Amino acid sequence: MQQYDVIIVGAGAAGLMCAIEAGKRGRKTLLLDHANKAGKKILMSGGGRCNFTNMYATPENYLSHNPNFCKSALSRYTPWHFIELVQQHKIAYHEKTLGQLFCDNKSKDILNLLLSECERYNVTIKLKTTIKSINAGFIVDTCMGELRADSVVIATGGLSIPTLGASPFGYKIAEQFDLPVHPTRAGLVPFTLHEHDKQRFADLSGVSQECVVSCNGQRFRESMLFTHRGLSGPAMLQISSYWRPGNTLRINLLPDSDLLALLITAKQDSANQLVKTCLLTYFPKRLLTAMLAEDILAQRLQNCSHKQLETIAHCFTAWEVVPNATEGYRTAEVTLGGVDCDVLSSKTFEVSKVPGLYFIGETLDVSGWLGGYNFQWAWASGWAAGQVA
Repeated sequence: MQQYDVIIVGAGAAGLMCAIEAGKRGRKTLLLDHANKAGKKILMSGGGRCNFTNMYATPENYLSHNPNFCKSALSRYTPWHFIELVQQHKIAYHEKTLGQLFCDNKSKDILNLLLSECERYNVTIKLKTTIKSINAGFIVDTCMGELRADSVVIATGGLSIPTLGASPFGYKIAEQFDLPVHPTRAGLVPFTLHEHDKQRFADLSGVSQECVVSCNGQRFRESMLFTHRGLSGPAMLQISSYWRPGNTLRINLLPDSDLLALLITAKQDSANQLVKTCLLTYFPKRLLTAMLAEDILAQRLQNCSHKQLETIAHCFTAWEVVPNATEGYRTAEVTLGGVDCDVLSSKTFEVSKVPGLYFIGETLDVSGWLGGYNFQWAWASGWAAGQVA
């Protein structure tokens, strides 16, 4: 039976980082994955350019039942640590917006960085490896035989994007060792609309609009995108992590202006102007016809009462919509919920009652906002466990 110091299950961002750090310490490290390639999510992330971190990542950018858990790892392995690694490998990158850093070229640059670091520190990577079981003595039964380790790190991710090999493996291992797992659901995911709204906005597919969206005390300002199924774009993905079935989204489609004041001024200055003509200054034509009835759009401003102008402004600046659902794990960028952080050390990620067993990355009940935050959590949690596993 082959013996290793540490076996890491899952060759994604967190698993690769953990393997690098364990290898640096001279640990005999084995990284296993059932996929045929390491880092598949890395390759497809950021539209193929990998939004590999966010310069402004703080604990406030993460959702967890234990909001303090992520503080230690994020403070000890910051975005600047990973940026330094990127610079050492001479990878060109740029800030797109809001602190989001992307490769100038391809996501493969980040994956190659991680693989080269693994090679540098003598990490063994075995792909297309199915794990049948992991017992309390850390004997890992795989399709290539039994392996033994002093430490086992679970870095198998969540349930998002099953076409890339996502599975509930990490949660099953947690349950095997009697560890609590918070119910999971899709996060950073587009919304679908009820049939009447889907028909109403069908002609808007492809229309993008800057907005502020709020729900359950959280708000985001980014762009939204109408799709043939519902609502997407960064603003919708962000708020989806806070939305629950039946909740109302409140959306301001003109966040930089007081639309009522603009309408009042237009009525004073150009009373003969049509409502439609005035609103075309601020919104696409297709959006106007979906939001307001044709007879309202055809009115002249001089014929609109103050109350009517208020109603028109309200339609665009306080639009309320109740989504039917989200698109689910199929298109979700993260999985909310997961292994309860209370059973782990926030410094080492070791399970308190099972010495030598660690959980990192998305498998845990820690999920970041859109914009590089989840990669930063992968780097930070992988780094922290790699210091001790």
